[in-house]
Amino acid sequence: MAVASLYSSPCYVFASLLCFLLLSGVSFAADPFVSYDFKVSYITASPLGVRQQVIAINDQFPGPLLNATTNFNVVVKVFNHLDEPLLLTWNGIQMRRNSWQDGVLGTNCPIPPRWNFTYQFQVKDQIGSFFYSPSLNFQRASGGFGPIVVNNRNIIPIPFPQPDGEIIFMIGDWYTQDHKALRSMLDSGKELGMPDGVLINGKGPYKYNSSVPDGIDYLTAHVEPGKTYRIRVHNVGISTSLNFRMQNHNLLLVETDGHYTSQANFTDFDIHVGQSYSFLVTMDQNATSDYYIVASARFVNETVWQRVTGVAILHYSNSKGPASGPLPVPKTDVSAPWSAMSQPRAIRQNTSASGARPNPQGSFHYGQINITNTYILQSLPPTTINGSLRATLNGISFVNPSTPVRLADRNKVKGAYKLDFPDRPFGRPPRLDRSIINATYKGFIQVVFQNNDTKMQSFHVDGYTFFVVGMDFGIWSEDKKGSYNNYDAISRSTIEVYPGGWTAGLISLDNVGVWNIRVENLDRWYLGVETYMRITNPEENGQTEMDPPDNVLYCGALKNFQKDQHHSAATSTLNGHLKLMFSILMALLATVFTFC
Repeated sequence: MAVASLYSSPCYVFASLLCFLLLSGVSFAADPFVSYDFKVSYITASPLGVRQQVIAINDQFPGPLLNATTNFNVVVKVFNHLDEPLLLTWNGIQMRRNSWQDGVLGTNCPIPPRWNFTYQFQVKDQIGSFFYSPSLNFQRASGGFGPIVVNNRNIIPIPFPQPDGEIIFMIGDWYTQDHKALRSMLDSGKELGMPDGVLINGKGPYKYNSSVPDGIDYLTAHVEPGKTYRIRVHNVGISTSLNFRMQNHNLLLVETDGHYTSQANFTDFDIHVGQSYSFLVTMDQNATSDYYIVASARFVNETVWQRVTGVAILHYSNSKGPASGPLPVPKTDVSAPWSAMSQPRAIRQNTSASGARPNPQGSFHYGQINITNTYILQSLPPTTINGSLRATLNGISFVNPSTPVRLADRNKVKGAYKLDFPDRPFGRPPRLDRSIINATYKGFIQVVFQNNDTKMQSFHVDGYTFFVVGMDFGIWSEDKKGSYNNYDAISRSTIEVYPGGWTAGLISLDNVGVWNIRVENLDRWYLGVETYMRITNPEENGQTEMDPPDNVLYCGALKNFQKDQHHSAATSTLNGHLKLMFSILMALLATVFTFC
């Protein structure tokens, strides 16, 4: 066959197309893959004008965007260049059937220093705004966090006009001491005290008055007049609730923690630790000057806490000058307890919008399902247990097992944990323990978070979202169920619980695994305010829970199973994918030319 005719033959064209598709990473499976390499290391930065060590991902602080679409498979190859063990957790990603990838101590052995590990999970039936962060040793206080966006599939419309662009803000309180110093402070029995400031996307405040030191690097968000942007905001801080506002611009709430909300306008919005929100913001001002973007401390003495304020700049392309003058103040009133709850109570589910699936979000009639169990989880102020400062949930200050729970189950390790977590507070003396909740697969439970601490707290449930049916001050009792929202309660994974108040959620237990329940405020989490739900299917046949991954790490009672790592698990996984791809390519090419 002549060279020219070979190149023009249908067989050659088809073979070339096969090569291109395979080598460009196009998946023939129903659900595509996206892959990321995360090098986690220390870098030096001065976000508040003081040089300090921060945790970066690929030398970026905050870390890079992890961008996927509903049902995509996500591969994240993590290289631990820190001087201590590491786990990354994926706030709000449900890890359906796959708690092995959740990245907390109850489910995973830590990644040792100078080791690598590959997370692989599917963003099954999810859309929305989330974030990742370290889960060990107070490390999130030094960084290591970044945003996650799970996009709708093309066949599922979003319930608003397509925005002209997107802007992500990662806000959080910040100390000029690193996580090791803050951890030592808690270990010595001291509280952390007031933060040194607030960062917006890893940068300090614009110099809006003389209290801000010169030379601070601040964030500028560039926008076009008349355009509408989707603004995704994540509070990745340590312990402080923040009020977010954009001077002279309305915030149209459209999504939180992966669920579309009934759309409502706000001038400012309280975002609590661990929460994620999406707003639509239209650039409809006259641009006589730039505008302030503010994230300031909330539910504290705001006069005393003035330095705990982050300020960025909103810059129109036709702006006529810099921002100046006083910062805008929140218009929502939190001085009176009842008015403080008006904003979160106004967040309702958009029942007619499709989420990750074509069916409307309101098609699951949660209010008509019988509750099978109730768990009242009460948090109290820190106390001394065995000579150390600790904090408790139902009187138990959690101690993580040395062998992760499901790993212990699969390998028949006895005594790794206890299945005796109390379903309500009993007023017993506080104690350290490894107690977890023995939950029932396919149960429908009510979880009441009762905050008897003195601070605003956020509680998070891994592996699930829950319908936020009630929120009030005082002590929860059965008669409170009469005031529940049983129609359009928002479903989310992280909820605020006011000091002296309670928040109730309903959860359908359809995700087998071991799932962390924790306070997101890092100080209280570090001191022991967490537990786990263990959910097993007694008729497990491999359909409701995945097996441990081939690269599972071993520790605790199983540490002798762990082999030394001579190369990264990430490299092994990548090589495996390449070998498989090459084998498929060769087989397909052989078939093509056999029939040609």
